[in-house]
Amino acid sequence: MTVDAGIAALGAVALRGALRSGELSAREVAEHFLSRIEAENRLLGAFLTVTAEQAHDAAAAADALHARLARSGRLGELPPLHGMPTAFKDLTDVAGVPTTHGSAALEARPALEDSPVVALLRSAGAISLGKTQVPEFGLTAYSENRIAPPSRNPHGPALSSGGSSGGSAAAVAAGLVPFAPGSDGGGSVRIPAAACGIVGLKAGRGLVPAGQSAGDAARLVVAGPLARSAEDAALLLDALVAGAPAAGPARGDHAHTGRHAGTFADAVVREPGRLRVAVGLSSPWDARYRIEPEPEALEALRRGAEALAAAGHLVVEADPRFDNRYPDAFTAAWTAGVGTARIRPEREPLLTPLTRSFRRRAQQRSPAKLEEALAFLRQFERDMLAQLADWDVLLSPALAQTPRPVGWFAGPEWRGTADDDYRRQCEFAPWSSWVNVCGLPAVVATTHWTAAGLPMGVQAVGKPGSERLLLQVARMLHMPSPAPGQ
Repeated sequence: MTVDAGIAALGAVALRGALRSGELSAREVAEHFLSRIEAENRLLGAFLTVTAEQAHDAAAAADALHARLARSGRLGELPPLHGMPTAFKDLTDVAGVPTTHGSAALEARPALEDSPVVALLRSAGAISLGKTQVPEFGLTAYSENRIAPPSRNPHGPALSSGGSSGGSAAAVAAGLVPFAPGSDGGGSVRIPAAACGIVGLKAGRGLVPAGQSAGDAARLVVAGPLARSAEDAALLLDALVAGAPAAGPARGDHAHTGRHAGTFADAVVREPGRLRVAVGLSSPWDARYRIEPEPEALEALRRGAEALAAAGHLVVEADPRFDNRYPDAFTAAWTAGVGTARIRPEREPLLTPLTRSFRRRAQQRSPAKLEEALAFLRQFERDMLAQLADWDVLLSPALAQTPRPVGWFAGPEWRGTADDDYRRQCEFAPWSSWVNVCGLPAVVATTHWTAAGLPMGVQAVGKPGSERLLLQVARMLHMPSPAPGQ
């Protein structure tokens, strides 16, 4: 193997095998990816903070463990992600590293301890290379803020990588890390995965307890993997669910098939049974904004539907019906957290215009109004689950538009309002947020590359507990980029 050319091109599954066998050491793997970050991050802006020293120390410890277990013939006891590099979005606490939340209004201080998802992946043997770029407080579908250069798309550096896991998606797509966890409260894994041409899976509510947020009243936010293939995503998802209670989901979570049904990595390479697939374009934002999918989005959907039909699955056009009260209720729930964020009054002018607007409205909203919105969303979830009962998968475009230019939503030359910014985001990604409200799993996969070399894909939404099936669907549909960063 030629290290310079080979390591980043390996999929995560193959890299894991090379690390476990000893063909590659954790130190040479960490050094390789750190070198790629040093060479490419100035253009991409994927990383806010690179923790090279900590990564070198962790890699040395991983190699020492490998040597110790090899001497005693116990390599099977290596942790599942032994020596695997990854990165965490900068909404997530990593002990000893500042958490900025993408905001100039906060005084970022080193975190005192790891967040649950970081602790979980460390215990699985993963090695963090740093923190990745995010929008302020994770609020937007583009990863641009006032503290660092924007995260750019590896397939067109003038374009955005999406958000809020935009830095992580760009890092994975460019081969700066083999995979990364993201968090998704309204599309924040799926939007950047689609924009960057990789696989992104939003787990169903309750599957990955370590990725949920205690301050999330509507229970929108979950963790999920970003990877260059469905197989790699399955490998990371197995590690993310390792800390889940074997007894099943907490009260109010949807049922899951459980750890004892076999690993996601085992399941993803199997063929699903004959699926009932609904294909639709309707969105809960249709009554509020002009949702007009571009031809490239429709082509991606056509190719995805035709691929599933050619594989023998039943594919039927069937649009779900959405309550037109959804936009106001979702926006109230989505923005509630920023209203209670602890920001000193003198630093509030440092917030972005969108955050300031959302914060002001959240603070003016009465508790009764918020509870009314939450009650509506609970009913919305019940209604949607009933509508989707006859289908295994609902297929839509992942995005309505090709990746947008950096600054297009609200850049330095932008003269629009916060409402214009929000409208553009909803028109760009109109099929994402309702899935979070319903707590359902969903995956995005690239089905079409435009003449300009940009990825376009589909979103597949499944029933509660269908993550394995969705990974199988993504494996059938995903058309990867020819090589990392190309």
